[in-house]
Amino acid sequence: MVSHDHDLRLRILPRRRRGGVADHLPHVRRGVYLLPSLLTMGNLLCGYACIVLAMRGDFAVAAVFIGIAIVLDMLDGRVARLTGTTSAFGIEFDSLADVVSFGLAPAILAYAWGLQPLGRLGWAAGFVFLAGAAVRLARFNIQQATQDKRYFVGMPSPAAAGVPASTVFAYPAGFHTFPEAIPVLALVLVPALLMVSAFRFHSFKTFDLRVRRRYPVLILVAAGFALLVAQPDLVLVALAYGYLLSPALTAAVQRLRRRPPAAEADGGDEESGSPVEPQAVTRPPAG
Repeated sequence: MVSHDHDLRLRILPRRRRGGVADHLPHVRRGVYLLPSLLTMGNLLCGYACIVLAMRGDFAVAAVFIGIAIVLDMLDGRVARLTGTTSAFGIEFDSLADVVSFGLAPAILAYAWGLQPLGRLGWAAGFVFLAGAAVRLARFNIQQATQDKRYFVGMPSPAAAGVPASTVFAYPAGFHTFPEAIPVLALVLVPALLMVSAFRFHSFKTFDLRVRRRYPVLILVAAGFALLVAQPDLVLVALAYGYLLSPALTAAVQRLRRRPPAAEADGGDEESGSPVEPQAVTRPPAG
């Protein structure tokens, strides 16, 4: 009877797990949130399509796929935050997709479009761009909790990928000789260095679309869309290179604002610059 009760207690009481590494591991949830993961998967598909089309020589369409990947990358994070479906898996999946779409795909596109005549120097420059994107994404993942939400430290990888993509879209003919291909080095090396730099780029994350704006703002947005439809190549190039130069432009504007105003010359002393006070005229007493 005693042994029977003892066996029954052993079956009812839960077993204690042995102490080890498994006791300290966080609980892993099964499954993924479908909506933001689908957008990230579309981002990855666009990067793969860009690589395939660049190898076939269809440069203009390949550049368009990088643009679509940029739009999808902007949407997946916002959708995850709005729907409350952010997860560690989504963050890691997004980073891996960005390495392909904004690191590998632009590097291969730039090499097939204009770096190939440079030989080993060309594919080495493309690898520098890929390495810069990978380092930029890894640094962003470990610093995003402590960063100012208004700025990115270093050029974001989607914006860096937009520089060669917009250039290829505007001039899809490419370059075929060694002297012509030399300027293409700056097309990939400058964004690569800016991605790992400490320059601050505006993130536009604090821009609230729910705030009421004045009516002329809507007209300006409509004019922007009209220009994009009429001249998409020129508008995309202007946006890409304007954002690339934005830290320098911001620093120049701030320096002009800090400059003290020049002293007005009218009504001032030539030597000291202080205004001359009028002196009272004394009249002699009347005799």
